[in-house]
Amino acid sequence: MRKRFIVPLISAFTLALSAPVSADDYVIDTKGAHAFVQFKISHLGYSWVMGRFNDFSGGFSYDEANPSASKVSVTINPASVDTNHAERDKHLRSKDFLKVDEFSQITFNSTSYEDKGNNKAVLKGDLTLHGVTKPVTIDVTHIGAGKDPWGGYRRGFEGTTSLTLKDFAIPMDLGPASSTLEVYLSVEGIRK
Repeated sequence: MRKRFIVPLISAFTLALSAPVSADDYVIDTKGAHAFVQFKISHLGYSWVMGRFNDFSGGFSYDEANPSASKVSVTINPASVDTNHAERDKHLRSKDFLKVDEFSQITFNSTSYEDKGNNKAVLKGDLTLHGVTKPVTIDVTHIGAGKDPWGGYRRGFEGTTSLTLKDFAIPMDLGPASSTLEVYLSVEGIRK
C-alpha cells in the first residue's frame, strides 16, 4: 500500500521539476520613481541639452533559464518631456519636434533579446516616434534581481541607444552636431 502511494508521488515530483519554467512578468516601477527614460542631445555642438520623459508605463517578461524569450513593451507620453526649461519644453512639444497634439504616444515593443553573457544583452524592437515606426537596438545591462523589503521581487536593467531625428521625420534641423539623440534607460520592474 505504501509503495502505491510513494511511486506516484515521486513521479509527480519529478514531473514538476522537469516542467519548463515560464518567464516572470514585471510591471515597470514608475509609481515609485524607480525607472527613467532620459536623453541628451548636443546643442549646436557647444553643449548638451539633457532631459527626460516623466510619464511612461510598461512591463517586461524575463526567464533566467531562457533570456531570449524576454519581451518588453513601453508607452511614453511625449507631452511629458522635461528639460528643466519651460519654454524649450513647449517648443519640443510643438510641430517642430514631437508634435504631441497629433502624436500622443511613443511606443516600444521588443522583437528579440540576445543574451551576450556577463549580464550584457542586445534588445531589438520597434520604436514608434512622431508617427514613424523604425527598428532600434538597445545595449542592455542586467543590474540584478531579488526580494525587496516589502515582500515583493524586483529586477532591474539599464540600456542605451542612439536615435537619428531625421529617421523619425522630426523636421527641426539644428545642424549635424544636433542630429542624434542619445537615450539612457533605467528600468526596475516589480514581479506580478
